[in-house]
Amino acid sequence: QVQLVESGGGLAQAGGSLRLSCAASGRTFTNYFMGWFRQAPGKERTFVAAITLSGDSTYYTDSVKGRFTISRDNARNTVYLQMNSLKPEDTAVYYCAAAQLRSGVRVTIASQYDYWGQGSQVTVSS
Repeated sequence: QVQLVESGGGLAQAGGSLRLSCAASGRTFTNYFMGWFRQAPGKERTFVAAITLSGDSTYYTDSVKGRFTISRDNARNTVYLQMNSLKPEDTAVYYCAAAQLRSGVRVTIASQYDYWGQGSQVTVSS
């Protein structure tokens, strides 16, 4: 089992910044791809960003490229999502997720992830 605990959400104005953190415990953190997804009210959960085990590769959905940055600190078992130039359409519950290392894992697909955090609300006002 892997336990994921998010923190850092809240309210920001358009153009502002927030940083989400996700602390992992329970299994070897470096065996997991880590991702962030978000779910707006009445909508499906969608991919935001992902990072490989060592952090050498990152992936983003088009709408956040150039604004959001995913990173991980394997010594602290923590993954981060730095969100800059926030827009009202970024408003959602943000979820941290972990996908165990295996062949062919598709990090943009929610069903590929094995563990999920409880979610952290991000609200961006215009």
